[in-house]
Amino acid sequence: MQLGLQGKNALIVASSQGLGKAIAEQFVKEGTNVMLASRNVEQLKAVQAELEKLNGGKVFWVRCDITEPEEVKNMVKQTVEAFGGLDILINNAGGPPAGGFEDMDDEAWQKSFELNLLSYIRIIREALPHLKKAGGRIINVASSSIREPIPGLILSNTFRMGIAGLSKTLADELAPYEILVNTIAPGRIATERIKQLDESNADKQGITPEQAASLARESIPLGRDGRPEEFAKVVVFLASEGNTYMTGSSFFVDGGKLRSV
Repeated sequence: MQLGLQGKNALIVASSQGLGKAIAEQFVKEGTNVMLASRNVEQLKAVQAELEKLNGGKVFWVRCDITEPEEVKNMVKQTVEAFGGLDILINNAGGPPAGGFEDMDDEAWQKSFELNLLSYIRIIREALPHLKKAGGRIINVASSSIREPIPGLILSNTFRMGIAGLSKTLADELAPYEILVNTIAPGRIATERIKQLDESNADKQGITPEQAASLARESIPLGRDGRPEEFAKVVVFLASEGNTYMTGSSFFVDGGKLRSV
């Protein structure tokens, strides 16, 4: 299948590691120009150097704290200036702290809201004038918790569901501009975030992180963690010309873990 991504311009948020980095790599392989964004400059430089070796699309980076409105504006501005336009926006952010309702004070709720939901809203607002010019794609990375809340992750459960609602509403509003908006929800994908959650669960249960990971995998029909590149390939397809009629939907990459139809 010809994905039609060569020469397209993509902004990939939180792309210095983990899922964001894997998504960036797959786009570059398709010949897409990619703007990396993160707070960690050293990691951004390292990822840029790594991806440039693929001899695919152009790779640039911009430092951005997505909880800061002015930095969000600068991120989008630099992307458009670097590439001459913007076709694809991949919204992504690190997960909030683990814990239950009684563990979280107002500050924890506010920080998670700004990082995991308000940042997406702000980024879309800044990118929208550019995406409107020739249609485009917005893909919002959430979590499988938008379908089935995950115990001990109340902050993530709450704000990730907000992402799904945002995507669904925007799909209606932006359809006249031929902008497709979808949510993609990872399950257990092998990243540092999963290691941190395994360590947190292990502490609570009085077991080792390895035992916690093994228990978690027992609920996955495929019996293993997903690989970041497996998740990234689905993102790339949704952003490509292979997808021209799917919008307002949520897609789950979870090895079959969710039992709901």
